[in-house]
Amino acid sequence: MAARRQDASRKVVCLNRKARHDYEVLETVEAGLVLRGSEVKSLRAGQAALVDSYAEVRGGEVFLVGAHIASYASASYNNHDPRRDRKLLLHAREIRRLEGRVREKGLTLVPLSLYFRDGRAKVEVALARGRKAYDKRERIRERDQARGRGDE
Repeated sequence: MAARRQDASRKVVCLNRKARHDYEVLETVEAGLVLRGSEVKSLRAGQAALVDSYAEVRGGEVFLVGAHIASYASASYNNHDPRRDRKLLLHAREIRRLEGRVREKGLTLVPLSLYFRDGRAKVEVALARGRKAYDKRERIRERDQARGRGDE
């Protein structure tokens, strides 16, 4: 598992904890997000969820699909659609590389966390392979044994 970089300029808004259980993470990439003003305000208030979301490459661009950023109460008529697709900002060479890897059998782009770094909204996207149910059970068993709570 890749070591996660933690520093003082990173304020985590939400985590996709289920992703590390359901997928084997091969590599991670940090991407910027194209957001509307009401979405930024809602993120700063911590009103977001990455459950059941994923990223996909469309026409040479990457989009975050299914992420929920709640409506901002004070935005009135300028509010956003909470589940709209949001464009991710990556270099063209990174997009081409990810697109090639996603075409491999069983690989997908899964968001792991949504956070602010130096005042800008970022999303950590993982190139991942889905785990089978028996792999998940085995991983839970290994983790429990490492904690000393294994069935002995």
